[in-house]
Amino acid sequence: MTAHPRFAYTPPPEAAEPGRRRPVVVIGAGPVGLTCAIDLATRGVPVVVLDDDDTVATGSRAICWAKRTLEIWDRLGLGQRMVDKGVTWSVGRVFRRDQELYRFDLLPESGHRRPAFINLQQYYVEDYLIARAADFPELIELRWKNEVTGLTQDAEGVRLDVATPDGAYRLDAEWVIAADGARSAIRTRMGLPFPGQRFEERFLIADVKMKANFPTERLFWFEPTFHAGQSALLHRQPDDVFRIDFQLGPEADPELERQPERVMPRVKAVIGEDTPVSLEWCSVYSFRCARLERFVHDRVVFVGDSAHVVSPFGARGGNGGIQDADNLCWKLALVLRGDAPESLIATYDEERGHAADENILNSSRTTNFMTPKTKAERHFRDGVLDLAAASPFARSFLNAGRLSRPCRLAGMSLQTPDPDPQAEGLHPGDPCIDAPVVDASGRAGWLLDRLGGPFTLLVFAGAEAPDLGRLQGLVASLRSVVVAERPLAVPGAEVLLDAEGIAGLRYGAKPGAAYLIRPDAHVAARFAEIDAEQVAAALARASGRSGTAVREAA
Repeated sequence: MTAHPRFAYTPPPEAAEPGRRRPVVVIGAGPVGLTCAIDLATRGVPVVVLDDDDTVATGSRAICWAKRTLEIWDRLGLGQRMVDKGVTWSVGRVFRRDQELYRFDLLPESGHRRPAFINLQQYYVEDYLIARAADFPELIELRWKNEVTGLTQDAEGVRLDVATPDGAYRLDAEWVIAADGARSAIRTRMGLPFPGQRFEERFLIADVKMKANFPTERLFWFEPTFHAGQSALLHRQPDDVFRIDFQLGPEADPELERQPERVMPRVKAVIGEDTPVSLEWCSVYSFRCARLERFVHDRVVFVGDSAHVVSPFGARGGNGGIQDADNLCWKLALVLRGDAPESLIATYDEERGHAADENILNSSRTTNFMTPKTKAERHFRDGVLDLAAASPFARSFLNAGRLSRPCRLAGMSLQTPDPDPQAEGLHPGDPCIDAPVVDASGRAGWLLDRLGGPFTLLVFAGAEAPDLGRLQGLVASLRSVVVAERPLAVPGAEVLLDAEGIAGLRYGAKPGAAYLIRPDAHVAARFAEIDAEQVAAALARASGRSGTAVREAA
């Protein structure tokens, strides 16, 4: 079994005497809460993180981390460490009994820095995030064995009552980020309804350690011969650990089914009797799809599973939570610096509420296909399975988990309407796409390394140098990145060469076109040519300062 680190409890200064009001307190040191803390620290915002435990997650729990999540972690300085340890994959295969119905590749093209997915146990993810947080000793304070027992709000912020091994204390914050998971005590303490749909179907997760020749792919079976009438899923993880999910049916007894003497015969049926294997961790679960009506409650903001939960099929839970952090933290940093009105935080609710609805819809459809509840659903499912191997059209209906994708924000209040919505390439609201580039010194790199963080104007210059003088005089704080076909001199901008032509192709940009890129690497506006006043207006809108965004988000 994997030994997990224990982190030392340190008496908080407020236990001795009342302290100053902190800008942000994050409740929960899981992947989402820690990502929030690191993101805010990279923007110069001090953060206190409270966690009632003193170690990382037990069991592998979340294991599938999507390309978008890895790109967010790249910006925070730890994507490479995740990839180095993780198991990279992009291919999935779907079977019915012993027949392969089809296979898919989530990233069939080259020219991306990050893979479609890696598999990496949650305890490694948390350990690496904690290590990265330690790189900000003046900005991130991690407090272990600090349990929030009370919460009140007023016009100035939030007061937390916190219990520790040395007794209780009070901690004041301007903002609180609730990242305390699916059973959120903060959500319960605030009396917030958490409506949704509960699925009675039960599943067994077994993490087993073995030397095996299974391919590094996502393998999903409907009605496998080794688990008749149900479904199963297999993933490879680091350290020769494999995740196997077994559908059990709604009548399964969780206490009975998690016993090793029940788990191991199921595992042996998959891998064979002769393969040496040990059980690392197992759990039996049912799940629900649910969400808060609102994620922002005055100065308390909910992220990750505390705000919304989905089924594990599709890897939308953890990845969706990391995207929550990516969406919220730049907005919170602007508000705290006085560079944006507090109403900007309402757009987090607008945008991530939309993402939660999308994830819940996909998750519910997957569950209904995998575990049909009516005769009509069963006939539809079986008909699709009958046709899928020979008829490609049927595969679009086959649902073994619609895997996590970044959410589009088209038409929402921070985005400037597209002047040509039918044009090829990226449009306002789209997540930015990576591409290989070469910098002025001739070093190969990646476009996404230059996007995200501050607002950025991305200009596709072609063969001619753009004139950014008027724009830089009007909006001096806006970073400029110019992608060109040949070396150009553009004062005040970083020039990158699109040596392979991939960046221009993926963005669909004609020479002279420009994109306003948000701090979370989504497109805020698109311009056929640079107009300083139009760019300034789009920047004001995207940062919540124009009034337009405030009205539309309200």
